[in-house]
Amino acid sequence: MKRLIFFLSMVLVLASCSPKTTDKHFIPIKPVGIIQGLSDDELLETVQRQTFRFFWEFGHPVSGLARERTNTVKGATYWDYINEAYDIPNFSEHTYGPESCAIGGSGFGIMALCVAVERGWITKEAALERLHKIVEFLMQAETFHGVFPHFMNGDTGKPVTFGRLDEGGDLVETSYLFMGLLTARAYFNGDSPLEVYLRDKITHMWETVNWAWYEKDGLLYWHWCPNQGYDMNFPIVGWNECLITYIVAASSPTHPISKDVYESCWKMSPSYRNTTERYGYTIPLGDWGEALAGPLFFEQYTFQGIDPNGLYDEEGVHYYEQGRLHTLSQRAYCIANPKGYKGYGENCWGLTAGDSNKGYVAHDPNCDYGVIQPTAALSSMPYTPVETMEVIRHFYYDLGDQIWGEYGFVDGFNPDTGWASNTWLAIDEGPIINMIENYRTGMLWKIFMNLPEIQNGLARLGFTHPYSEK
Repeated sequence: MKRLIFFLSMVLVLASCSPKTTDKHFIPIKPVGIIQGLSDDELLETVQRQTFRFFWEFGHPVSGLARERTNTVKGATYWDYINEAYDIPNFSEHTYGPESCAIGGSGFGIMALCVAVERGWITKEAALERLHKIVEFLMQAETFHGVFPHFMNGDTGKPVTFGRLDEGGDLVETSYLFMGLLTARAYFNGDSPLEVYLRDKITHMWETVNWAWYEKDGLLYWHWCPNQGYDMNFPIVGWNECLITYIVAASSPTHPISKDVYESCWKMSPSYRNTTERYGYTIPLGDWGEALAGPLFFEQYTFQGIDPNGLYDEEGVHYYEQGRLHTLSQRAYCIANPKGYKGYGENCWGLTAGDSNKGYVAHDPNCDYGVIQPTAALSSMPYTPVETMEVIRHFYYDLGDQIWGEYGFVDGFNPDTGWASNTWLAIDEGPIINMIENYRTGMLWKIFMNLPEIQNGLARLGFTHPYSEK
């Protein structure tokens, strides 16, 4: 009888904190057209809110995760760039459609969910219901020593693979996901049964990830899968968008990576330190030899959660200056416009990975086809607020009839030819919302940087930052 009573009580508890995902609290966010006469703050709010519609209105109906993109493509993924750059055989033959969800982009979207509640775009109850849908799905999804794949089928929880060498875990995308989940765990800190339940589930997934499993022979590997092991042979070396992976992996309370692998893999790459001046700016990190600096997402993905202000490593690199100088050097390149593209200038710059008329391309000054990604300049707001605001006003008021749509600015456009993508991608939409919010209030930085685990991870890797003094 006692067992029966216990069982029934547990059923009631779980029922109280596991609402059916009927979206009864769903708050639609209607798209808006161009509104004249907005102040800077009103325009930032408009851009953030309309961009958030990608995650809210277009989220996967079963899993709640962020779909990878609004259109269907075959083989046009970030890995086409990786395959070419690192001479890896091209396996991108899968069709990526509405069932394909981005694990990293979902982490960005979860952070944006917190912003949406704080700004009153949606109710807390609606956000918790969406987060519950996501967490319950992830708890049942296939992982590889707790690590999620790059893309996941939003109906089944199975990996959407690029090929036989990439059919397992993706450590980098998983670090983006947990940047979002840990932010949500801290933000939804109430005593309601659902909030307690979600915090417990997120903590369980967090403690299950075996980051150290991806560490082998002094290297930290991006991928591992049961059939091929580490055969992808893609160590995570710097400088690029993956600093957050080392920080989150070092922060794990159960399976952290060692500082040695951070030193021997990330920092020992020939492309790590830089001494080359580019358009009047010497960026501390990212040696591209005689070539120019890389795409701007290098300075944006990690720093949605990690506050670069006052963040220093043991060699004295200031990460705010890293981001600022990289952004300004790329802006200067676009103003100089050595290829003579129409439209480039002080109010139209920003090269990063995204859709173009040539497919998905990691645009930068070394790979410039005249395509501007709005996320590049918009997500640089904390580094270049004055310069970025000029871009936003130009994009919105001068080009809005071409590039402003139901989910904000389209993913890419070519001012030289008049081409525009009419697509939106999760990994480009999330940073727009989150980096603008960090400029406006520092909200996500404050939440993430005050997490005890993250402070431990930063200390383990030798970083200093203002939050450790609080």
